[in-house]
Amino acid sequence: MEAQLIPVTVIINAGAGCGYAADWTARLDALFAAHGLEARVTLAASGAEMIAAARAAVAAGAAMVVAGGGDGTINAVASQLLYSGVPFGVLPLGTLNHFAKDLGIPLALDAAIANLAQGRPAMVDVGEVNGRVFLNNSSLGMYPDIVRDREKQQRRLGRGKWLAFCWATMAALRRYPFLNVRLCVNGERRARRTPFVFIGNNEYLMHGLNIGERARLDCGTLSLYVAQRPGRLGLLRLAFHALLGRLAQLKDFDILMSKEMTIETQHKRLRVATDGEVTIMATPLHYRIRAAALTVLVPAARTP
Repeated sequence: MEAQLIPVTVIINAGAGCGYAADWTARLDALFAAHGLEARVTLAASGAEMIAAARAAVAAGAAMVVAGGGDGTINAVASQLLYSGVPFGVLPLGTLNHFAKDLGIPLALDAAIANLAQGRPAMVDVGEVNGRVFLNNSSLGMYPDIVRDREKQQRRLGRGKWLAFCWATMAALRRYPFLNVRLCVNGERRARRTPFVFIGNNEYLMHGLNIGERARLDCGTLSLYVAQRPGRLGLLRLAFHALLGRLAQLKDFDILMSKEMTIETQHKRLRVATDGEVTIMATPLHYRIRAAALTVLVPAARTP
C-alpha cells in the first residue's frame, strides 16, 4: 500500500523568472512527491493574490504553507502566517534570497524541497513599520529612490533588472539627496542629516566578507544604521571601514539596537522600502520587533 502524500499549499510568484511550462510544473510535483509531499500550487500574478492565497490557506487549516519566489514574495506570504503556528516553507526562486540565505535554507530547488520534509520548525522574529511587516530590512533615503527609478526604467525602457539598477544607482549618486531625520531610540532623541537610514530585523554583520548577513533571527531586536552627512567619498570611506570591521568606531556612523524606534522627518509622507518593495507611508514611522512571530522550516542543524 502506497504511503499517503501530505498536502502542502505552495504559493509561487508567477513572475519569479523560473518559467512555468507544463514540464516544469510536472517536475515540481515529482520533486515534492519524492519527499512525501503533495504540492497544491497557486501561481500568483501579484502581491495581492499571494496574500489572498496565504490567508485562505490558513483559514482552511493548511498543514504547511510554502512560498516560492524572491524576498518580496516570501514577505507577502509570511505576513499572513504570523502567530498562526502554521509551518512556513521557503523555496528561494528569486535573485538575492536574503531571508533563505540567513536561515541556511538551501538555494537549490530539490534541496529546498527536501528541507520542507526534513527540516525543523524554528521561531523567528519579524520587523514591522506602521503595520507593514519586513523579514529582512527597511530603509529610507537613497535606496527607495533607486528602487523606484529602477522599476520605471524596467517598465518604460525595457531594461533588465540589474542594468536598470546600475543606472538608477548612478542617477541617485548624481542627485545625492539628504534626508533630515529625528530618531527616538531607547529613550534618546538624535537629529541626523543623512542619505540613508537602514533598519534590520535583528543585527546585520557590518564587517569583512560577511557584511550584510545576519547570524541570528531570534534575538528580539531591531538594528539601526545611519551615517551623518557623508559625501560620495564618505560612502567609500564607510565601505572601507566596514571591510576592516571599524564601522562602530566612526563618530559619524550610528549603530543602535532596540525593540522599537520612531523616525520623524519634515515630510508628511515618505517612500519606505521593506524587503525591496517600496511603499509611501505617512510619518512618523513607528518601528517595532515582533519576536518569535513566524514559524519557519529550517535545516535540522541550523540555529535561527
